[in-house]
Amino acid sequence: MRIPIDRNSPTPLYEQIEKHLRQGILNGSLAPEARLPASRQLASDLGVNRITVENAYAALEADGLVYSRVGSGTYILPPNPLPKISRPGDETAWPLWQRNLPERSLGARAAVEELRLTAGRADHISFAGGISDSNLFPAEDFRKVLQAVMRRDGIAALEYGDRRGYAPLRETIAHILASQGLQTSPENVLITAGSQQALALVSQLLLEPGDTILVESPTYSGALDLFRALNFRIIGVPVDGQGMCVDLLEKQLQQHHPKLVYTIPNFHNPTGTCLSGARRRELIVLSDRYNVPIFEDDFVGDLRYEGRAQPALKALDPGGRVIHVSTFSKMLMPGLRVGFLVADGPVYDGLVKFKRVNDLATSSLIQRALHDYVTVGRYQAHLRRSTHIFRKRRDAMLAAIQRHLSGGIDIDPPQGGLFIWLKLPGNLSADDLLPRAIREGVDFMPGGNFFLDGGDGAGWLRLNFVVHEEGWAEEGIRRLARAVARL
Repeated sequence: MRIPIDRNSPTPLYEQIEKHLRQGILNGSLAPEARLPASRQLASDLGVNRITVENAYAALEADGLVYSRVGSGTYILPPNPLPKISRPGDETAWPLWQRNLPERSLGARAAVEELRLTAGRADHISFAGGISDSNLFPAEDFRKVLQAVMRRDGIAALEYGDRRGYAPLRETIAHILASQGLQTSPENVLITAGSQQALALVSQLLLEPGDTILVESPTYSGALDLFRALNFRIIGVPVDGQGMCVDLLEKQLQQHHPKLVYTIPNFHNPTGTCLSGARRRELIVLSDRYNVPIFEDDFVGDLRYEGRAQPALKALDPGGRVIHVSTFSKMLMPGLRVGFLVADGPVYDGLVKFKRVNDLATSSLIQRALHDYVTVGRYQAHLRRSTHIFRKRRDAMLAAIQRHLSGGIDIDPPQGGLFIWLKLPGNLSADDLLPRAIREGVDFMPGGNFFLDGGDGAGWLRLNFVVHEEGWAEEGIRRLARAVARL
């Protein structure tokens, strides 16, 4: 066997032999079950030590490309492609445990995406999502920051790091919160993989399956999906133009003895409302009186376009009543998966332990890059620019709704956030409207997904007004109006 070897190459001779044989096996020029030359013979032919050939054969055998027969020699193994796995035609062919999986919500978004895929329109306009416009994210600036972090920190940026989060980033977050009126210490900040993980950690630490949790009705569909998956008993508290109806809360606290109150006080998802100052203070009083913690989901509290800012519930907390959660995903990129929570007391240590068993730690590299990006003022500049753009997009969508959907439509224009909460005229159903809208090339999130009983939100829909430029919003609302007319 003629194998080209280069005795002047820095690559060891056994690696050159192994590489040549590997190529022949993989490209099929060396047939399966073919016998390779004896190591003594090949060593003589190539003018190398016998051990060199044996090392090459051993490397091939370790990778499953050849096998040895005692007293016979070394043979090439036949190719071993991955088996093709197909779905059984009969559902009863699946294992019993697969046929008895518990029913779980797949999330509101999944149904919308499935309908959109079947429509197959290339010019589709979606108002269904829960994120901002990724085109506004300064990706090039962030790429440079990532490169700078790798040059500066090297391998340290790729290690697990502190399970509480990168210490400089936690300190920066504490400074940002202080500028917003929430005084806290970096020692009370825990970095999470987005606010969704923070919600999962708190839920798993404080509640057991069957425990009761109070939520606003309507509320964030992702929270409802999580609570259902964890088998919590969910009780809804109505929402009006000033947020959660706290005056109705005490009765629920007395009757159901919940283990947690979940609330979105700023630019509520999906309604866009803000909890009034008086209700915020009453909520803190009730939390103390009935010994129930509050989970404050402040996912877009920075996106205020007008009106007066209200203090965070955590800023009103005399100590240990509120767990405050926020995220960088909405304002930057969801793929960053960096959020944080603020908690004080023994619950903080418990959450750190649950963080460890969930995913050990949030990406150290992304945390370091985010810290560098935020601390030089880029984040605040991005926030100011985005707020200016999003205000214009909100106004454009409201104007388009007024032009094309004015008859019988009910809207409370939001002062910030991402969403417009729209009530259809008469008895029209958002679920019935959705497939017609998708055929017209536009989609939205039906209101039923945000209620415990989907029928309660049948006439409502949520529109994301920040994700598209004004011209696309105009066209999208025009398409939506055509679908409403058809319905």
